[in-house]
Amino acid sequence: MPHTRMPYWSLPLSARDAIEREVGAVTSASSLGTGLNSSVAAIIRTQQGRYFIKALPADHRWVWTQRREAEIAPYVTEFAPALVSRVVHSGWDVLIFEALGGTPASYRPGSTHLGLVGELLTKLGDTPCPAIELREAPLRLQAYAEDSELHYFTGQALLHTDLNNANVIVENDQARLVDWGWATRGAPWLDAAYWVIWLIAAGDDPAAAEDLAATVPSWQQATADGIDAFAAANARVWTEIGGTEPDSFTKPLLEAAKRWAQYRTRQLR
Repeated sequence: MPHTRMPYWSLPLSARDAIEREVGAVTSASSLGTGLNSSVAAIIRTQQGRYFIKALPADHRWVWTQRREAEIAPYVTEFAPALVSRVVHSGWDVLIFEALGGTPASYRPGSTHLGLVGELLTKLGDTPCPAIELREAPLRLQAYAEDSELHYFTGQALLHTDLNNANVIVENDQARLVDWGWATRGAPWLDAAYWVIWLIAAGDDPAAAEDLAATVPSWQQATADGIDAFAAANARVWTEIGGTEPDSFTKPLLEAAKRWAQYRTRQLR
C-alpha cells in the first residue's frame, strides 16, 4: 500500500539542519501526495532555489533504493533531474534533487506527450549501462516466468522499469525520468514493454500500445516469444501486487497486464 506522506517538517531537527547545510535555510515545504516509495516527498524552497526531497528511515526495507538512485544519478543527467546531495543523518536517508517544473506525462491515446516519451526511451536506449550494482531483469522476473523464458530478458542495457506516467515529467517539449530506485540491467526492449502496460491502462488497446512501443528502436530487438513471455510474466506480477481486492492504483494496471497477456496469446504466428 502507498505510504502516508510525512510533512518535511516532521523530519528530526538535526536531519533538517543537515539538509540546510547543503541547500540553505528552508523557507517553505510542500508535500507531494501519497506514493509507494518514500515516507517524505516534498518540494522545498530556499534562497538558493527549489529542490525535491525524498526520504526514508535508514532502517526501512526499501532504503536500498535511495542508494541506487544516488549511484545512478551521475549517469542519467541528460534526461533526469540532477542529484544535489545525499544526506544520511539522524536515522534518515535523504536525497536532494533539483526540482523539475512541468507536469506528469499524459499517456492517453492521441496525447502530444507520447512522441516525447518515445524520444526519451530512445535516448535511454542509447545510454551505456554503468558498471555499478544494479538489479538484473531475469532475476526480477524469475518467479513469474518459466526458467526457459528468462533468457529473453537478459542483456546489458540500462533500464528504468517503472514507466508510471508520474515518473515521466514533461516540460518545454522534453520528457525526463524521475525515481530511479528500481534501475535494472537487462534486454534493451524491456522499458518499451513496461510502457505498453501503462499505455493500455491509460486507454489504448494492446495493438496500438505495441505500435507506440515500436517507435522505440530497441523494441525491434524483441522476439514475439519474448514479448509473449514478458506479457504473461507481468500479468502474474500485477496479480500478486493487486491481490484479491485491487485498490484504485493497482486495478487499472492489473486489468491492463491481463488484457495484454490475453491479446498476445491470441496472436497468429
